[in-house]
Parts: sequence; C-alpha cells; structure tokens
Amino acid sequence: MIESTAPGWIDALMGTLGAPGAGLAVALENLFPPLPSEVILPLAGFASSTGQMNLAAALFWTTAGSVLGALALYGVGALLGRDRTVAVAAKLPLVKVADIERTEQWFARHGTKAVFFGRMIPVFRSLISVPAGVERMPLPTFLWLTTLGSAIWNTLFVLAGYLLGENWTKVAEYVSTYSTVVLGGAAAAVVLFVVLRIVRAVRPSGRDLPRTGTPAGSAPPPRSRARAER
Repeated sequence: MIESTAPGWIDALMGTLGAPGAGLAVALENLFPPLPSEVILPLAGFASSTGQMNLAAALFWTTAGSVLGALALYGVGALLGRDRTVAVAAKLPLVKVADIERTEQWFARHGTKAVFFGRMIPVFRSLISVPAGVERMPLPTFLWLTTLGSAIWNTLFVLAGYLLGENWTKVAEYVSTYSTVVLGGAAAAVVLFVVLRIVRAVRPSGRDLPRTGTPAGSAPPPRSRARAER
C-alpha cells in the first residue's frame, strides 16, 4: 500500500482492490460531494506511477465510477419527478413555483451543456445529475455526456498525479483554490437571490400606492366643470 495524505479508507480501497477500488471511491464521491475527488484521482495516478495499478485501468475504472455515481443521482431525480419537486419548492421560503418553471425552461434549452460542463465543476458535477433525472433527459444522452465530461475531468487529474509522482498533493492544493472560488460564487449568487426576493416582498407594489390625479374617463370636479361651461 502506498503512503499518502489521503483519508485512510481511500488508501485501503486502492491498496486492496487496485483500480476498481479507485473507481468505487469516485462513485462514492459522486454520491457524497464532500468526499475529495481532487485527492482520489491524482492519488490513483500516483499509484499508477509506482506500478500499483495500470494507468489505463485507473482511467477506465475512475470514469466508470463517475458514471455509476451520476446514474444513481439521475435515478433519484427521476423518482422524485417534477410534481414532487414543485410541491417541495412551493413549501420553501422565498422560492416560487415560477422559479422552478424558469429553471425547467433553462434546462430544456441548455441541459446538454449543463450536464457536460457540470462534470468539471466541483460539487455541481454531482448535483447536475438530479435535475437531469427530474426532467427525464434521455438516458443515452445523459450517459454519453456524463461519460465524456467525466473522462476529460478524470484524465486530467489522474495524469497530473501520474506525472507529478510524489508531488501529487500539489494537484489538490490548486483544485482546492478552484473549488473555493466556485463555491464562493455560488454562495454569493444564493445571497443575492435571497436579498432580491426579500426586497421585492417588502417593497409596495404599484397597486398599493395611493392614486393621484383624476382617473381617465371620469367627470371633472365641479369647479373645473363650471370653468369649462364659461
């Protein structure tokens, strides 16, 4: 078993099962996003560089693990369905059914790009499978986009670990910064959404404002009518 700074269970999986163990770890990472894919993938590459596993096998099994995990989340979305999603959203504070409908319209237009590029964004690479299932994206399309996006992401990180050797942990350092920026941007977007929704909720609408002037089509006041007769 190779020595690393990765969690012990990841070392154990790879040490016991080899490349399939790396694939299983990646599948679990898809189901539980806090698990560190930026550690699993370069560690698999490092293990390949030491001869513990074959490089091609590492690429195959980690991609298979990504697809398996994504497929499980797709199934969760499909079981949840649109009606349940709308029902849950309607009960959430500051969220309106119209928000869900706009999201559906956006996904209908950009869903393929979202699934493909989403596989290369930390945290979202797992979560994007759920709306794909809710919207019942055709399964062959989902599998193809997920496989392609996962293969690109995994290959970059596995090869980085393979080439860096004992310095593979530097990959995790760079990706940690990338993840922080992505999550910070997402948090800022959520805060902005909440603030705007609260402002709209407390701001009086035009219908609530006092009316001034004479409504169109109504008779003028008595004085104005008298002046008009003169």
